[in-house]
Amino acid sequence: MTNKDILLASRDQSLKAFLMKSIQKNGGWVNAHMHADRAFTITRDSFDVYQKQTLMQKWDTLDRIKASMSEDDYYRHFSMAVERMIEQGVTAMGSFIDIDPIAQERAIRGALKAREIYQKDITIKLVNQTLKGVIDNEARYWFDKGADLVDIIGGLPRRDERDHGEGMGLVHLDVLMQTGKKLNKMVHVHVDQFNSQAEVETEQLTDKTIEHGMHGKVVAIHSISITAHSLEYRQKLYKKMKEAQMMVIACPFAWIDSPRREDHGPTRNSLTPVDELSQAGIPVAIGTDNISDYMLPFSTGNMWEELKLLMTGCRYTDLDNVINVATKNGRLVLGIDN
Repeated sequence: MTNKDILLASRDQSLKAFLMKSIQKNGGWVNAHMHADRAFTITRDSFDVYQKQTLMQKWDTLDRIKASMSEDDYYRHFSMAVERMIEQGVTAMGSFIDIDPIAQERAIRGALKAREIYQKDITIKLVNQTLKGVIDNEARYWFDKGADLVDIIGGLPRRDERDHGEGMGLVHLDVLMQTGKKLNKMVHVHVDQFNSQAEVETEQLTDKTIEHGMHGKVVAIHSISITAHSLEYRQKLYKKMKEAQMMVIACPFAWIDSPRREDHGPTRNSLTPVDELSQAGIPVAIGTDNISDYMLPFSTGNMWEELKLLMTGCRYTDLDNVINVATKNGRLVLGIDN
């Protein structure tokens, strides 16, 4: 076979083509985590928010845009994100929705309307975003209200840890677990987002899962800071996560723009360690997280780009499991029968 013949024969058999075809054969892409209600909300005029503010500062700045959005606005932006998924062959998606003192029920009503419109094209699971925490009385009111309206209970323990002091993130987790158990719903929690050795939220979430008997019902979103810890710590954590039947969602672009720091630790990047988690028997799914908003202004919600970054950044070459990450595992973390 000549070099030309080899090139012609391999053109349609590239690794990307192989993976794309395999993903389609295995039920299509699953975007396991996104914030569709905020998709495509950043503008040139508001770009300075991304330039100048930290992630935690943006939690509060988001109030401005949330307050300005009507139910129709939320429906439109959510629908734009859904159509972006459908055109890529995404067959199921999970989206957090802001249900809090600022957004109130406008975002969830818009999302429910969009889900009904697109129900024949894509399966949509909704999760309540707790950007205001669950400790403050008004925030708790909207958390409880939202918990009844969604398919999956969502959490952000760092918010209450920041606002109400040390240990309140654990109280936040107790509320999530109790609510999930009461309503017989899965729990998805943002943890270990900052690639820092100071964070042990994945372990805390795992411990609370075991404590509340929520085995197999809890999903960690991000878990980036695992890689900031020693190998000994990571291996002990993986064993505990396996016991709790934990699952993880990786959002590769979510913290790839993390700022430089001078702290020390294992050589690492800011990606969920899919290689180690998978080897430990912990299912990992993939999500786009934010799409063209204050958090990720340059993300277009491209599933292939997310998967490519995860594979490349983690040097993860188990192609059979890569396909599971993009398909089967996504349905698993969303509670969709495979």
